[in-house]
Amino acid sequence: MRSTAGTKGVPRAEREAQILDVAAAEIARVGYAGLSPATVAAAAGVSKPLVYGYFGSKDGLYVACVQRASAVLGDAIDAAFAGPASLDMAERTLAAIFTVLEPRPHDWKVVQDQSHPDEGPAAEAALAARARISAQADRGVSAFVSLHGLTDPHDLSALRAVWTGVVAALVDWWLSHPEQTAEAMVARSSRLFAALT
Repeated sequence: MRSTAGTKGVPRAEREAQILDVAAAEIARVGYAGLSPATVAAAAGVSKPLVYGYFGSKDGLYVACVQRASAVLGDAIDAAFAGPASLDMAERTLAAIFTVLEPRPHDWKVVQDQSHPDEGPAAEAALAARARISAQADRGVSAFVSLHGLTDPHDLSALRAVWTGVVAALVDWWLSHPEQTAEAMVARSSRLFAALT
């Protein structure tokens, strides 16, 4: 028998996901600094005590959003690494990012948010999320560089900066053009890569 600890018979897991969806959109809009559990509760159609009952605190709510976004993005990127280290891997990675973000585009800004405190659970979750994505960028760029016989660590560092900048720019552009589908962005990225090679 499923637990229905949420309101009106909604299973707790479903209610938590609804609250996190609203909270992620709020973090994307105002960051940790402006996140208000009361505002999230009102927008989600639940009581403020329910939000605190599920997540404990503002920090708990923020951490849950960051950890969920990090897991979704990170797992999609990991899956894109299957196969040879080539320019195709870069395209697969972008395709994975666009596809996984389409239902919840706010997850990108949740992971990128830096308005959290310098210490504490919110900072630890955010830093861990960004560290995972940074490590994935290092791994992908390292594989690509070694495939091409480049050994200069500055080449690796420069290409990593270029890659992370390209990804951030494309995702940010997409977020400012919400009428564009993930499929359209995958095709656009492919055209842009083809034009550059």
